[in-house]
Amino acid sequence: MARLTTFSKLVIVFLVVAAAFFGIRYAMNSGLIDGSAVANGTSQGNTSSTSSRAANDDVIRIGVVTWGGYAGGQYFNEGFAASTASRFTKEYGINVEFVLNDDVDASLNAWKAGDLDLHWYTMDAFPTIVSGLSAFDPVALFQADWSRGGDAIVVRRGISSVADLKGKKIAVAELTPSHSFLIWLLDAGGLSINDVTIVAQASAVDAAAAFKSQQVDAAVVWSPDDEISVRAVPGSRVLESTRSASNIIADFFFAKREYVNANRDKLQKLYEGWMKGAAEINTSATAKAKAGKILSEGLGIPEVDAIASIDNVRLVTHGDNLNFFGLNTAFTGVDGSALYRRMTNEYQKLGVVDGNVPSWRQISMPTLVQKTTLTGPENAAEASKSFTKVEDNAAKNLEAIASKPVSISFRTGEDALDENSKYIIDKEFVEIAKAFANARIRIEGNTDNVGSRAANIALSERRARAVADYLIKEHNMSPNRLIVVGNGPDKPVASNNTADGKAKNRRTDFQLVRE
Repeated sequence: MARLTTFSKLVIVFLVVAAAFFGIRYAMNSGLIDGSAVANGTSQGNTSSTSSRAANDDVIRIGVVTWGGYAGGQYFNEGFAASTASRFTKEYGINVEFVLNDDVDASLNAWKAGDLDLHWYTMDAFPTIVSGLSAFDPVALFQADWSRGGDAIVVRRGISSVADLKGKKIAVAELTPSHSFLIWLLDAGGLSINDVTIVAQASAVDAAAAFKSQQVDAAVVWSPDDEISVRAVPGSRVLESTRSASNIIADFFFAKREYVNANRDKLQKLYEGWMKGAAEINTSATAKAKAGKILSEGLGIPEVDAIASIDNVRLVTHGDNLNFFGLNTAFTGVDGSALYRRMTNEYQKLGVVDGNVPSWRQISMPTLVQKTTLTGPENAAEASKSFTKVEDNAAKNLEAIASKPVSISFRTGEDALDENSKYIIDKEFVEIAKAFANARIRIEGNTDNVGSRAANIALSERRARAVADYLIKEHNMSPNRLIVVGNGPDKPVASNNTADGKAKNRRTDFQLVRE
């Protein structure tokens, strides 16, 4: 046999390698070999890679739960699955899929593994999980909704205000939006978590079950469990819901920074289409009905419940997102930064999160919002609630849901606010007023018993009016929203026989009142 020259050997090796290369390419293109498995050095039966998705999979997969607040995207997608019927595909050339999983931990694990690209959470509760996601560098991309009735606290007979919750047993899913809502509501009533007995539950559904079985005095639940719970427990009621507490629970979507940087164009199109969908649902009964059918099918719930789930949220628009990410300097309401910072502090005080929670600047990536231009009234931010004027006598008799006493110092016989008093109002009440933006506020001035009753009533009313005027001028609150009352010495909270008691009686009460 003739010996091969060195050159001949090189030619043969080259031909073998080339044949192997093109053979593998052919098999991959034919679907005979999983391209992602080859790229990761694994076979089809090996799942050790960080994602089971193919390397060339261009579908944007979005993790969601059973909730009406994502309807804008699902409606624009013409359903939950990626399809050629999707307006995302037709108008933007991108493929979108919504992956439903009510097991939040499992869904988050899928996001970590790369099987999901975007994931939902609420900004108020995000501080409780964000440190655990630090290895993935999560960034907040856009807001989807505000809860507007989807979260509520139900109470047994005999509880008519937040003050009545003191010492009571409350079922709540800790470190969730339900927990955040309870923290805010207790603060509005001058209480804290330490003033009640928390009965921890795995979920809001479990909290409702505990209430219906009358194991607790109150529970923080999700709609429609609020109505179901009230029907199940005679004499019970909804004490408060996010219909009034309108700016506490905000759903948003986050992604890995690396994924965003590699897919900016696709995500820009996703955001723009989503906002168009939300605007259409907000302004068209036909669009809302269609969205209801899509949610009914995708969530596996009756159509009437799907419509109700949409009615229990504010599907936010592009204008709302400009406000949420602080891109509208004229906006004075609750934005993402304020909500995130406030709840970070609250959960740190409870000792459930450490000091490693990243700042808002680190987790916020408003690029998609900044680079989108959507005009017209349908894309504008939500207007503040319009309050009608209430007659004085009727206003004084409106039921108080929560009452927070604040000590504001006035000079003897005077009604002018000094700078320190303004600081106290800002610190103790303004955030609550903004968070409960759909609730009326009653401002009640109170005095000790020094001097004549008539003079004290007139003085306390002037002082309450000075507080209202400050909120109107400095914080742009509607005059019709504010109710001014002067109680004088008629509603003491302590004895007027001691200096300490008199000091406690010289107070201003801020009350959230029921319509």
